[in-house]
Amino acid sequence: MACCDVVNRGAAFVDGKVVFNTLDNHTVAVDADTGKEIWNIQLGDINLGETMTMVPLIVKDKVLVGNSGGEMSVRGWLTALDLKTGNMAWRAYSTGPDKDVLIGEDFKAFYPADSGPDLGVKTWPADAWKTGGGTVWGWLSSDPELNLIYYGTSNPGTWNADQPPGDNKWASSIFARDPDTGYAKWAYQYNPHDFHDYDGVNENVLLDLSIDGKARKIMIHPDRNGYMYVMDRINGQVISAEPFTSTNSVEKIDLKTGRPVMAKNKETHQDQQVKDICPAPRGGKDWQPSAYSPRTQLLYVPHNNICMDMKGTEVGYIAGTPYVGAEVVIKAGPGGNRGAFTAWNPITAKPAWSIKEKFPVWSGTLVIAGDVVFYGTMDRWFKAVDAKTGKELWKFRTGSGVIGQPIIYRAPDGKQYVAVLSGVGGWAGAGVAGELDTRISFGGLGISGISADLPMATSAGGTLYVFALPEAVK
Repeated sequence: MACCDVVNRGAAFVDGKVVFNTLDNHTVAVDADTGKEIWNIQLGDINLGETMTMVPLIVKDKVLVGNSGGEMSVRGWLTALDLKTGNMAWRAYSTGPDKDVLIGEDFKAFYPADSGPDLGVKTWPADAWKTGGGTVWGWLSSDPELNLIYYGTSNPGTWNADQPPGDNKWASSIFARDPDTGYAKWAYQYNPHDFHDYDGVNENVLLDLSIDGKARKIMIHPDRNGYMYVMDRINGQVISAEPFTSTNSVEKIDLKTGRPVMAKNKETHQDQQVKDICPAPRGGKDWQPSAYSPRTQLLYVPHNNICMDMKGTEVGYIAGTPYVGAEVVIKAGPGGNRGAFTAWNPITAKPAWSIKEKFPVWSGTLVIAGDVVFYGTMDRWFKAVDAKTGKELWKFRTGSGVIGQPIIYRAPDGKQYVAVLSGVGGWAGAGVAGELDTRISFGGLGISGISADLPMATSAGGTLYVFALPEAVK
């Protein structure tokens, strides 16, 4: 039993090696020309509910990989392996004492709530941090100039917020770490005491921009809680945080404290059903990556417009089994559309334009120098739109819904091509690929209800589509 579904988000290539993770917690390096195995290291225990689904990131001589399984309440970690041998260089846990989290004397959090010794223990009930979640299954970013890596962590266990009181550090957070030693330089918690499974695993886009007339090294993070964070990536200060989708669970992000101001009437508790919480889990946006254009200075964000009814339920921990503690029904957000594709201006902290979509937009995004943006939809469209205005330029009907990442490349013939995989799957497409009974509204952590009509819009399958790029838009 794997959380969440039997997915793999890709491989990494460097120096003639292809490096990838397997669901049962192996990181493997093979020769790119022959496929011959170079090394194979097991890093986790599938019997605890631990899996590995993320794309490795290679920084200098280190392969960086993290684990999945937050809904099984495994303890999250990021591990660095030696690229040549596969030997472990360091491991940084997301919960526990500072010596395990690799927080040392150089650690300087920007906000007081993120400062203090052993917060990975003190912000939990006794020993709860040992099964605290905070897995690292999302995207990693690297800044070679600052010699820092950035990544987010997942939800705490359980979703029943009454069972693990406290801030639950460092779940639903972001770390900035030295890739050589693993030690944290700073950390920030997006969602303290995460009531709604908002996590913090979404991508962090690193940019150098002028904001309020000052050159800043920033990081943009579209969070599941529906807010677009623009942060100083040197020290972790939140510069701006504004909603990019429908949200009523968080009233605002207090820029002085860095903490979200929660709407009390949308906080979840055991045996109490709270209706119409926006966003839902996987909420404002999930793992589908954004893309930034230095030409337009806009971030192109595929995201969701979904809300939920949620009730916390008491749950006991049994290793290797779901530790969720919630009943969730997911529904369309305001307006009835379940997805959107938005161009966000990080300087003004406002959208430039937005396109409504019937289903959640779960594909990645590609923007090119010809000012064209590509993305896919779950009802089988692969689209190209004008990067400045959002005007639709072209679309193609694929055999299955698109939740993959489009890429562009120049082939040996000198021509440029755009490629994308179609094929619904994972949590987003579980109603089709997993053949869930869509009459049960809370099945699959709520996905069966929100995607009850998806089987009528698409079918399962996997196909690679490649399109020649017109000369006019290169």
